[in-house]
Amino acid sequence: EQFEARFVMVEIPDNPSILMRGMAGSRMPIATAHGEGRAVFAAPGDQARSVVAMRFVDHRGAVTQAYPLNPNGSPGGIAGLTTADGRFTIVMPHPERVFRSIQMSWTPDGAGEDSPWMRMFRNARAWVA
Repeated sequence: EQFEARFVMVEIPDNPSILMRGMAGSRMPIATAHGEGRAVFAAPGDQARSVVAMRFVDHRGAVTQAYPLNPNGSPGGIAGLTTADGRFTIVMPHPERVFRSIQMSWTPDGAGEDSPWMRMFRNARAWVA
C-alpha cells in the first residue's frame, strides 16, 4: 500500500504472447511505477493454469518474490500474464517508459536509439498490419 518507482529486472519466459514474440530468454531492466499490481489468484489451481509472460528476477536471473526486486510480492515473480493464444497480455511494469536506450539505467557502448523493449511495440505493429 505504497507507491513504488524504480528499475527492476525481468525475464521473458517462453510464452505465446504476440507482444513478446522473439523475446523469450531476454533479461532486461524495466521501470515500475505503481502502488499495486500484485498477482492474486482466487483458487489454488488458478496460478498453475496461468500463462506467465514476464517474471521478476534477481541479478543472477533467479525468479524472485523478494522486495525490492519484486516490488509487489507477486507469487512466482509474476510481472505479466498472457492468454493461451497470446492475443491478450497484461504486464505490471512499464515498458513504455524505457523504449529508448537513453531511458535505461545503463546501456553498452554503441547501443542504438531503441532499447530492447522497442521489440514489443514492433511486434504489436506487425500483428495489426
